[in-house]
Amino acid sequence: MAKSVNKVILLGNVGKDPEIRSTGGGTLVANFGLATSERFKDQQGNWQDRTEWHNIVAYGRLGEIVRDYVKKGHKLFIEGRIT
Repeated sequence: MAKSVNKVILLGNVGKDPEIRSTGGGTLVANFGLATSERFKDQQGNWQDRTEWHNIVAYGRLGEIVRDYVKKGHKLFIEGRIT
């Protein structure tokens, strides 16, 4: 049986300050939106921009780092998995 891969790499801008909360067990959770953009030429030769929004969730120590250092407008490189 072949192994499956679930990996994503994003480079984008934070849309708003992260929301921070704790689980019932006390684990810190940080949620925020990350906008990625691509620029391409349409059929008429005009440049177009396309933005996609990604919901990011960071738990535990990563959540603490997000809480302490990430703000709206920051550019982030994120590696993770899609759930």
